[in-house]
This record gives sequence, structure tokens and C-alpha cells, in this order.
Amino acid sequence: MVCAIERLPKKQRHQLLQSLIEDNPFITDQELTRQLKVSIQTVRLDRLELGIPELRERMKLMAERSYDPVRSLPLHEIIGDIVDLQLDHSGISLFEIKEEHVFSRTGIARGHHVFAQANSLAVAVINDEIALTATADIRFVRSVKLGEKCIAKAYVRSGSGGRSKAKVEVCSYVGDEMVFQGHFIIFRSAGEPVIEGGMNGADRN
Repeated sequence: MVCAIERLPKKQRHQLLQSLIEDNPFITDQELTRQLKVSIQTVRLDRLELGIPELRERMKLMAERSYDPVRSLPLHEIIGDIVDLQLDHSGISLFEIKEEHVFSRTGIARGHHVFAQANSLAVAVINDEIALTATADIRFVRSVKLGEKCIAKAYVRSGSGGRSKAKVEVCSYVGDEMVFQGHFIIFRSAGEPVIEGGMNGADRN
């Protein structure tokens, strides 16, 4: 299989590279190198020829796209950068693991940072001025390391409009590998009154 990929004609390799980036705009050159089985120099040259910007520029372009404004909490309280948001439907955020997020001895991210990204996105995707985490069923699939970029994707699975609760699923990825999964129940002010002092996971970590 490896040999078959290495022998891909340039045109086919370009088509595959474009397809990979369309499927995951946050894919790194290193990950493209692994999947295409070519050198990083080849990946960069291919991107230049195709007019595809580097990851940082792609992130900037996505962040500048028009998306729904967050209603449930101030932007500075969201862990990670929102790059796409459709209220009561879906959202995407990006969180780069830096020195302050890891254990100094191992370089592994502290779990509460990974959780906080997912939890704050689950709250941000709710179309309500008050949205608080009621419960969270979470699973850490693998550790996240210094320098890696966590892409969290949230989907509202049920409970929209005037309902008092919403179920939100959030999966976080590094490259194409899932590193975290969470199922959140979010209280919203519409419908039943929200009990003051309800838990917001991002604020408790």
C-alpha cells in the first residue's frame, strides 16, 4: 500500500492532498506527510503550486468567516478559538497546547484544559443567554502533548427551541485521531427556570 501511494503521479497526489485538506482544514503539514508518504518539502511545494495556504493562514481565514455570535458566555471565557458556530446546531474550536497547559515533567496536557475546551464549546453552541452544564459523561481517549492542536467539534443532538435542556456531543481531535469525547447535558433558561449557581464545567477547572 505504501509503495502504491509513493508512486502516485503528481496530479493524483495533488488531488489527494486537496481532498485531505477539504475534509480537515486543520490538518498539519506533518500529518499530510504521514498520509501521503512524501517528504515535508514535497507537501509544502504541492501546497504552493495549488495555492493552498499553510495551516496558520487557513485558521485565520476560517476565523474571519461569518458565524453566529456566541450568546451564552463572553468570548474571553471560551477555552480555545471559535472558528465556526451555528447556534443550536454545531460548533468548532481550536486550542493549542502550550507550556502553561502541560505537566512540566512529561509535557502532557492537564486533563482539565482539554475538558474545559469541550465544555465551553458545548455551552457556546447553545442559543440562549443563560446556558450551564448540568452533567458531563466524558472519556479521555489519549493524552495530548505540548505543541499539539486540539480541534473540538460540538453537535447539538436534541433539545432546541424552547426546551429547558440540550444534549451536546463534543469530540476533540489531534489531526485525524480522536483524543477526547464528551456527552453534555446543558441547562438553558428557556422553559424551566435555571437554578442559580448551576455548574459550568469550564469555570470549575
